[in-house]
Amino acid sequence: MFDALSDKLEVVFKKLRGAGKLTEKNVQESLREVRKALLEADVNYKVARDFVKIVQEKSVGDEVLKSIEPGQQIIKIVHDELVALLGGQAEPVAPIDKAPTVYMICGLQGSGKTTLTGKLALQAKRKNKKPLVVAADIYRPAAVKQLKVLADSIDVEHFHLKGKQPQEICAEAVKYASKNFIDLVILDTAGRLHVDDDLMNELQEIKGLVSPDELLLVADSMTGQDAVNVAREFHERLDITGVVLSKLDGDARGGAALSIRQVTNCPIKLASTGEKLSDLEPFHPERLASRILGMGDIVSLVEKASESIDLEKAEKMKEKILKSQFDFEDFLEQMQQVRKMGPLDSLLGMIPGAGKALKNVKVDEKDVNRMLAIIQSMTIEERRNPKILDGSRKKRIAAGSGNSIQAINQLLKQFAAMQKMFNNMNKMKMKGLPKGMMPF
Repeated sequence: MFDALSDKLEVVFKKLRGAGKLTEKNVQESLREVRKALLEADVNYKVARDFVKIVQEKSVGDEVLKSIEPGQQIIKIVHDELVALLGGQAEPVAPIDKAPTVYMICGLQGSGKTTLTGKLALQAKRKNKKPLVVAADIYRPAAVKQLKVLADSIDVEHFHLKGKQPQEICAEAVKYASKNFIDLVILDTAGRLHVDDDLMNELQEIKGLVSPDELLLVADSMTGQDAVNVAREFHERLDITGVVLSKLDGDARGGAALSIRQVTNCPIKLASTGEKLSDLEPFHPERLASRILGMGDIVSLVEKASESIDLEKAEKMKEKILKSQFDFEDFLEQMQQVRKMGPLDSLLGMIPGAGKALKNVKVDEKDVNRMLAIIQSMTIEERRNPKILDGSRKKRIAAGSGNSIQAINQLLKQFAAMQKMFNNMNKMKMKGLPKGMMPF
């Protein structure tokens, strides 16, 4: 989402680092470019103006201008102010420490409320909590059914009262939860295409009846400044406790994420980073600021790895690489574990420096799927010993995977090159790698 902004900021900082000497003049010129980049990223104009003003005040002091690496110091100032702009530190959602804890989800139609309800339920279930999802949107066609399908897919309980008003549905759901040992009630309320009094009055009544522990607004990141305006109106009428940015994996300019906290003074608590129900993360201002400035997000990458990768299997695979025994079967298993962490291009963006180094390299998931299809069409014997792949075997694999023999030959060539690379790494004392860390 922030690629365009990151690229423009990188150009500005490159000029600063290349300047023989920093002066108030070239700092001001650079910060004008920063302000322009922020505005082009759809950041609220007041937020952009105030941001640049603060950075400029901190950047023109003698301590910065006369420092050994003034360009780097200004980048640090921009980073720190971006963190402050985004909220300073992560603010978690209300803990599920009483039964029932109630989360109320609100937002405009199409912002992602129902999907978020399913994601929150899945997170609660993974923490060994018993969630209840409540279908309180009686207006949107198939809204109740959509939530039921999501609930069934993760095996959590679904609540709805046919023919009843949303206020009664929510109140009865909380009563039901109290009697049935439910840990978390998640209310999926109705939305509209725009903010109106009918919607707000209904939500205010529900809030008064159930006293939610968390009142979360889902803001669609793809709508830019509209998301900021919606957040401000909802906060003024409902006093929301937190914002969830949906579709943060999209290709919008990212201005909403950089503006909402400053405009509403309401914390961003969660970020939806994909369509899968597992694609929901705590919102970390410092990590996002680092990614915007091309510094990567190694902490999030490690967290994803710890959740998705079996360390015992990874350690065994490392030993096989050390002994030059790594084969297609090992590669297939490793790729399946890595893909649990999310799209490969988003993972590369978390590695410091990788975003710039691989800027023009497109990670096409179709190519990965094609490669995996070829390997899965091999027999176990062929995966373990690719040298036995003769013409007839390749023809069978090509037919089974829907690829050409040329594609199979190319994969074999690439795999041989990778094995050669591993052999070279062994000579460089690869045993120094940390436990569970793989070299790819």
